Amino acid sequence: MVKQTLESKFSVPPVQKREIFGWAMYDFANSSYTTVVITVIYSAFFVEQIVPASSTAKDSYWSIAIILATIVSLIFSPFVGVLCDFSGHKKKYLMASTLLCSLGTAALFWVEPGSVTLGIFLLVISNVGFMLGENFCASFLPDLASKEKMALISGIGWGIGYMGGLASLLLVLAVVPEKGTAGFIKSNQWAMVAIGCFFFIAALPTFLLVKERSRPAPGFESFNWNKLIGAGFSSLQSSLSIVRQYPVLFQFLLAFMVYMAGLEVVIKFVGIYATAELQFGTGELTIMFLIIQFSAMAGALGFGFVESKIGPKTTVLLTLILWVICIVGIIVVDQIAAFMGSDPKNVFFAISLLAGAGIGSTQSSSRAVVGMLTPARHSGQMFGFWGLFAKLSIVLGMTFGFISDALDSRRMALVLVIGFFVVGGILLLRIPLTQGIEAAKKES
Repeated sequence: MVKQTLESKFSVPPVQKREIFGWAMYDFANSSYTTVVITVIYSAFFVEQIVPASSTAKDSYWSIAIILATIVSLIFSPFVGVLCDFSGHKKKYLMASTLLCSLGTAALFWVEPGSVTLGIFLLVISNVGFMLGENFCASFLPDLASKEKMALISGIGWGIGYMGGLASLLLVLAVVPEKGTAGFIKSNQWAMVAIGCFFFIAALPTFLLVKERSRPAPGFESFNWNKLIGAGFSSLQSSLSIVRQYPVLFQFLLAFMVYMAGLEVVIKFVGIYATAELQFGTGELTIMFLIIQFSAMAGALGFGFVESKIGPKTTVLLTLILWVICIVGIIVVDQIAAFMGSDPKNVFFAISLLAGAGIGSTQSSSRAVVGMLTPARHSGQMFGFWGLFAKLSIVLGMTFGFISDALDSRRMALVLVIGFFVVGGILLLRIPLTQGIEAAKKES
């Protein structure tokens, strides 16, 4: 009788289409945070309005907020993995991380000009919630999709996520006036409340439609800090020993970390740069974001076709060359505009079109390389390491803020970004990818 009760309790229901929709809606929801808070709107608002005008550390404060959030997320990541693998309560922890991000974002309402410390604190809280939520959400994918359908389902979430970013940005555009007009600061504060609510409400389909399918591992039926910490360190040690067995993968992850640092600068500072250096208003930021989003989708598809013809290594190298061209173009945007008899803003829009294609293709091609270098039986752990090196690239890239302030020139600091792409490309050139891919096939 007890056995039957347990089997009934842990029976796994079949996956329904509405669950796929519910899961993908989390990408729709959390894209609002990255789009509005990190990339386009609040980043520029924080640097231009919250940090005092007399400060010589404007970009540095933004870098500090991103770095602190990333470090906290890195510290918790091994334990999040254990909770995903052993707890059997992933949805509960996903809800906790969602509330952390939503409430942290809404609380930015109380950050007034000059309240830099409070702003950094709330940015760290909300960003940690976002990053941990990404991990918990991704852990549902193996429960919802077979290996054959996993890429398709993941792609659905990715595509819906773009729409969530767009919808949230249009929401903010409706309530935030152009910079310099009456009510600009208060409107931005209310916009953070709106985005906090948008995130939580848009995520509700995930909690209402997706079923909890994982079972608690023996000993993890209830939360226990000692077991969690012990299992987290054991998992980390196991992953480290596996990485040593695949040196080509580790070499690629190092190259990936360096060139992705350049990409992280673009993602985290594009709103700040466009607002401060080119005097973009809210409407122009929206146009820029739309250009980047749609070209990113096209770039991921277009370079995906190219990758099938010339291979992932050459494809990544081509995207890095594209990035160097884009960054050089941004540095000399005024000269290009004068030569063409155009406005620097229009030239920047054109560069954004190229840069967007680079964002989609660089990320997509790099993920493909990790998949090719990873034996199937270690895919979970190795993609976990991919996530680890992606977070390390954020920390490395955020040195841009300190260098920008030290040089008192964002344009001069962009040379650092070129360096990230060039060094990452050189490291990639030296990696015997073909050898690593063949070794992974033999292990699978």
